[in-house]
Amino acid sequence: MTADSTALNGGPPGRGHDDATGAGRWAPGTQVLWRYRGNGARYRAQVHIARPVTVVRDDAEVLAVWMAPGTPCVRPVLADGTSVHREPLSTRYLKPRATRVESWHGTGVLKLARPGEPWSVWLFWEPGWRFKNWYVNLEEPRRRWSHGVDSEDHFLDISVGPDRGWSWRDEDEFAQAQVDGLVDAELAARVRDAGARAVRVIEEWGSPFRDGWEQWRPDPAWPVPPLPDDWDRPVG
Repeated sequence: MTADSTALNGGPPGRGHDDATGAGRWAPGTQVLWRYRGNGARYRAQVHIARPVTVVRDDAEVLAVWMAPGTPCVRPVLADGTSVHREPLSTRYLKPRATRVESWHGTGVLKLARPGEPWSVWLFWEPGWRFKNWYVNLEEPRRRWSHGVDSEDHFLDISVGPDRGWSWRDEDEFAQAQVDGLVDAELAARVRDAGARAVRVIEEWGSPFRDGWEQWRPDPAWPVPPLPDDWDRPVG
């Protein structure tokens, strides 16, 4: 499938205006950044995850982007360089953080985000394009800017299999984030509500699950996007 034929449900991506941010729509093949700020008051103003991606479709219904294998990505680490997930959960969110650039290993990821929804849906494949699963990443609704989108991860996630069965993911991290003050009671309630709404979409097999994205393939002419030098630029 080429960059000009990526809209699975209707015509080509629109060119409308995003009234909330002043950022216009992106054409298929455009390279942008998908970023997440750090969690908690200490890191919320900092970018801790930055992933260069290629736009597949961008219209009033969905922003779809492709993160190719080998993409250089910014990821959070502990200040001494230790991987976050090697630190025990009881102290994981209490130690100082830094960032490191690493290549994305494994197959690529297709990310789908509907405007205003407090989650995005990611599609994963095994080698040879055997579909593996959907992953619902609960997060702050994305804020668009001229060269990408910004959000904040909310720890709790949902995995959805090809058989439509689903399960919660990272409930322990969500609970620990509340204990350590990264998620207050008001935010925790919003995240649980978002999770419940996402589950209803899954059980009703609504968009984007019903839309056939598992059959999508990237344009082989698309290069792996580079990581811009100003990946952490503030957005006013």
